[in-house]
Amino acid sequence: MESNWILYMATYPPRECGIATFTKDLRTAMDKKFSPFIKSKILVINNNNDNNYENIKDVLFDIADNDISAYIKAAKRVNEIDAIKLINIQHEFGIFGGEYGNYLIKFLEIVKKPVVISFHTVIPNPEDKLKKIVRELAKKSSYLVVMTNKGIDILRKDYDIKREIIVIPHGTPTVSFDESIKEKTAMGIDEKIVLSSFGLINSGKGYEYVIESLTEVVKKHPNILYLIIGETHPIVRKKEGEKYRNFLEEKVKEFNLEKSVKFYNRYMTLEEIVKFLLATDIYISSNLNPNQIVSGTLAYAIACGRAIISTPFIYAKDIISPERGLLVKFRDPNSYTNALIKILSNPLLKEEMERNNYSFSRCMIWPNVAISYYNVFKRVIPDLEKCEMSYPEIKFDHIMNLTDDFGILQFANYAKPDKLSGYTLDDNARALLACTLYYKLFKDNTKLKLMKIYLNFIKYVHKNENKLYNFVNYNKIVNLEHWSEDAHGRAMMALGYLIATKNIPMELRVEAELIFEDAKKAVDKIRSPRAISFILIGLYFYNVIKNSEVIRIKKLADYLAQLYKDCKSEKWNWFENYLTYSNSKLPEALFFCYKTTKDDKYLIIAKESLDFLISISFKDGKFAPIGQNGWYHKNGHNASHDQQPVDAASMVQTLSVAYDTTKENRYMKLAIDAFNWFFGKNSLNQEVYNNLTGGCHDGIGEYSLNMNQGAESSISYLLARLSLQISKGSIAF
Repeated sequence: MESNWILYMATYPPRECGIATFTKDLRTAMDKKFSPFIKSKILVINNNNDNNYENIKDVLFDIADNDISAYIKAAKRVNEIDAIKLINIQHEFGIFGGEYGNYLIKFLEIVKKPVVISFHTVIPNPEDKLKKIVRELAKKSSYLVVMTNKGIDILRKDYDIKREIIVIPHGTPTVSFDESIKEKTAMGIDEKIVLSSFGLINSGKGYEYVIESLTEVVKKHPNILYLIIGETHPIVRKKEGEKYRNFLEEKVKEFNLEKSVKFYNRYMTLEEIVKFLLATDIYISSNLNPNQIVSGTLAYAIACGRAIISTPFIYAKDIISPERGLLVKFRDPNSYTNALIKILSNPLLKEEMERNNYSFSRCMIWPNVAISYYNVFKRVIPDLEKCEMSYPEIKFDHIMNLTDDFGILQFANYAKPDKLSGYTLDDNARALLACTLYYKLFKDNTKLKLMKIYLNFIKYVHKNENKLYNFVNYNKIVNLEHWSEDAHGRAMMALGYLIATKNIPMELRVEAELIFEDAKKAVDKIRSPRAISFILIGLYFYNVIKNSEVIRIKKLADYLAQLYKDCKSEKWNWFENYLTYSNSKLPEALFFCYKTTKDDKYLIIAKESLDFLISISFKDGKFAPIGQNGWYHKNGHNASHDQQPVDAASMVQTLSVAYDTTKENRYMKLAIDAFNWFFGKNSLNQEVYNNLTGGCHDGIGEYSLNMNQGAESSISYLLARLSLQISKGSIAF
């Protein structure tokens, strides 16, 4: 596979600089998501050659920031490397040589590769020289990237930039949502109310006003601990030593706050920063520059789900709303005091801010920022559209987290199991199927214990009239008043697959067969098309082993075929007058019927109905399942919001079966596109799968993800992943 190199031109670690850290994080995120098709390379802007980059992976070369001839040589070298397809410049005026960094223009005049410039600083009301330089940079760039909508406004109004400008938020680490007490306990400060600020220290931070504000706050909350985290900025330290830090320390003594304010005077790793932020109750951004267009430190705090107090600089005003934090006045200790007391006296307000910030920031985590950059890059280099994403390893961590000795719990609050939600047959059947698929692929004996739990659950809900009941509360009481045909059918599908998987221990297969045989006796009572489809799939696999179900399969398939015939019209090739959830399972069942009977009428209906569903569900190369906030009724409108992982998983499975049955490559391509819905190829351009937990978020709305990671969604992801992997190995699910 030919690699496409993206060359990032910026500062880079070990240099202690926000742009350097950003560039490394972006490169890492891109490599995780798109390697080996896309490879990241670095052209380092070195400050007077103070850092050595010879042995740092993927650094092609570095140039001295104050040597204009180095920019010229670098441009010529870049032109000679065919693998470099695009240059992304992470731009900050201070890192390039010349007035307002104008040495960069000389590089752009010579280089022949397309360029995307990401502006980390956009200065409003520019003087003529600055305006001219920025306009020249824009002229030589295919696209411009800024990190807030305000950045677009400034470039349009103050610089008269006509080039297309795209907003991609500042990247942030991916962390779990936890209350601060967890990390505070680990750090031995669990009795403290922790306030924090972090970043390279300089006099523009305004920490003195926060310190002064605490004199009144500690009277009401004597257990306050304000952490000022980070070393003095290296450039500031060279010019004036520790003058500002010494000033702050004197300020602490002046107000007798030695027990309430602590300094951590060193450069922090990302892991250390995250730990401090997770131990924080309120994060304070006291920046004194009203024109600062972005703040990585503030972005990190929001992504950790922390309540925010900030001065009203441009970025803060753009990103902090009243439900996520409070804006205070510049250089006004009383304003900080009032804000701190307001949040600390209202725990519900603080909790709401934390949850809102965490949810809001999901578009800012590095995997999603990488997707956004990729979407820009492929507009410049269309060949990047062919790129296949790299997928993380298959993990059952979250499934195990939701599972106890009785079964898998239905819901989760974020990633925390919600015990009061109880259990469902639907989810335990899905979990049994996922474990069976995994065992089939990897012969992992650790999954046998889980399979026994889920199989025992199905046995537990096997009650009167051979019905498998769906709902069981946490006290293990089965709801016998509600029998779900769909859940009964889904269980038969999982059982049929388990029975047909020959390397599963015989004792499990025998027990599954006993339940399956009894469950068959209730099939004649079932009319739900989806339930019939689930049952047909289960019968297909059971028949592979027993060769006893052909007549029943034909009878049920004919039922679906008649529904299709009765409902079909010129523009509506479907079984019902509406599309709801797991729609693709209906044509999938008929593909399996064709595999059993070799009767072309089932194949024709399967293809016609699936192609109809494809025409509705795939838009601009993205899968968009029918939204649950209205569904799609014949002669009505397709609801596009509240898309669910169960529908994405169903489509992946169905397309995999369609490919295996017909050998038409388009079905496999579409299966991959549908699976990529979980990894950001969706209407929000955000990952729905959570690699941190191994769970999957409960769907996507119009503007944001559902943060919870319940059983249905998390198992659906696994079913999609495993089915695709099996299908690629030519063993159809």
